[in-house]
Amino acid sequence: MKTKLFSLLWCMVTALSINAQVAEKQKINEVLDNWHLAAANANFDAYFGLMTKDAVFLGTDAMENWQNEAFKSFSKPYFDRGKAWSFTSVQRNIYMNESKTFAWFDELLDTQMKICRGSGVLKKVHGQWKIAHYVLSIAVPNENVDELIQIKEKKDDELLLELKAKRQN
Repeated sequence: MKTKLFSLLWCMVTALSINAQVAEKQKINEVLDNWHLAAANANFDAYFGLMTKDAVFLGTDAMENWQNEAFKSFSKPYFDRGKAWSFTSVQRNIYMNESKTFAWFDELLDTQMKICRGSGVLKKVHGQWKIAHYVLSIAVPNENVDELIQIKEKKDDELLLELKAKRQN
């Protein structure tokens, strides 16, 4: 009898835990989908309202390491013109820490640049999920990597020299 009771309690606790994780992942999906939608609709306040105050956005250019305020300044003219960018997630994986206060994800996106990959970190701020870190990269098929290297080689070599010189100083 005690074994059956223990098994029943264990199953209930496990089911509640799984349901809680599913609910949190749904909230995270909604935040990410609403964030992308806010950009597509050029809704500046909604877009940046879904990010933490110290959020970081890494863009596709090697030098795009935007701290939140700088990213706002960069992005504002696009939003003001009524056309920011339009990303739609076509595949997403979400993971969480045990206490469900941090989550990380990766997603494939349909964009004006064709398929891109987004990845990032969310954290709970006052009970709400907020994007703390986002990385956008252009997905390149392996068979096209050599061609891409040729396209970007000169600029990358120049940038590497500049960055290495700064590092030595």
